[in-house]
Amino acid sequence: MNISRTARRGLRRWRWLPIGVAMAVALTACGSEADSGGSGAKKITFWLSTSAQLDGYNDLAKQFEAKEGVAVEIVNVPYDGYQDKLRQSAQANSLPDAASVPSLDPIWMNQLQDLSATANNPDNKIKKELVSEKDGKVLAIPSDLTVAGLFINKSLFDKAKVSYPTDPSQTWTWDEFLAAATKVRTATNAKYDLVYDASPARIRAFIYTHGGKGFQLGADGKYAMPDAATVQALTKFKSLNDDKVMPKSVWTSGGDPNALFKSGQVVAYFSGVWQVADFAEGITNFEWAAAPTPAQPVHATDINSGGKVVAFNNGNAAAAAKKWVDFLFQRDNYTKLSEANGYLPVASGLTLNYPFKQKAALDAFALYNKEIELADPISASGQAAGTKLNLDGKAIQKDPTKDEMAKFLNGEQDVNKTVENIVNGLNAQLS
Repeated sequence: MNISRTARRGLRRWRWLPIGVAMAVALTACGSEADSGGSGAKKITFWLSTSAQLDGYNDLAKQFEAKEGVAVEIVNVPYDGYQDKLRQSAQANSLPDAASVPSLDPIWMNQLQDLSATANNPDNKIKKELVSEKDGKVLAIPSDLTVAGLFINKSLFDKAKVSYPTDPSQTWTWDEFLAAATKVRTATNAKYDLVYDASPARIRAFIYTHGGKGFQLGADGKYAMPDAATVQALTKFKSLNDDKVMPKSVWTSGGDPNALFKSGQVVAYFSGVWQVADFAEGITNFEWAAAPTPAQPVHATDINSGGKVVAFNNGNAAAAAKKWVDFLFQRDNYTKLSEANGYLPVASGLTLNYPFKQKAALDAFALYNKEIELADPISASGQAAGTKLNLDGKAIQKDPTKDEMAKFLNGEQDVNKTVENIVNGLNAQLS
């Protein structure tokens, strides 16, 4: 439910992509340049924050200038302080013309243009449940998606001669996965069956796949007490943290699940697509693979957005900025952007050919794209709630789920007290 953390992950992944052309990080060039005739902007600015996802935007900026006669200055802003810089720019009346932002901010939200024509264009096939809409206006369209999911140590599975599904449409249940993981651990003398990110977003996926609704934002703008299936899922999750199936330290004392998995002594890791870049570069002592998320019985995951693409209403630059955003999401252009930047797309039905060399990485992208297509709509409800709160001028600054789950796993409180504290902790930030 912490949008800024999710955006931070999305803005820092895919480190093995070449950056290509260097982009300015100084923020002296805010706003646009008008032509001498005053008929419109001949240059606009587009802000974003990324460590490697520039190539796709740079290429499209060149194409946009050739087609429209408007140059796009891409300004790569350091992530730390990005939101503050946007606020300061709004107060100084010097916002960029367009941007990819971590989240919407009430300080400048009233200066956004309506992107409904782009979002609702049937040719673009943008998933409507992912856009930020208020009062019938689309204020932002996600640049891409982040998705939770499962990775396995393929070498251990092969050594133990244990099979695993590769097609999300023919996935396993959690019981089947856990039985297979235990069999692999026993046969190979691995240390743990599974490590699981200590994250509210990842625990949402566990809840959803077990048929629970999780912690949902109600029509009254408050979080409601969860259903019985959610309570049962959390109880099951606690039972798995027994220092055999899963190490309790990840959720209770800051153990690093990424490092544990990369040690080669863990059968599987539940995390998300942002790990693909790191694994492609950093795992050399064993083969890894993305595997379908278990369904028991619901085929679900946790789907979040990367950056939110917006166009500001900056006088004579407004039309060009809006046209630039529309250009980005036109189907052929967005396909190129997704391929170059390693995006999981917000548009459905794209055929993507990612320029990555490692087969495991390519297979992972193919699997995650299929997971998105098959995922139950509840998978995006967490990000939808965060967006709704932003649109209402509110936000969850600190999700209490991780801390309360740590108390639960340590035996300091029961499951009912845990869910009560989570709900109360969320709602206390909304009053």
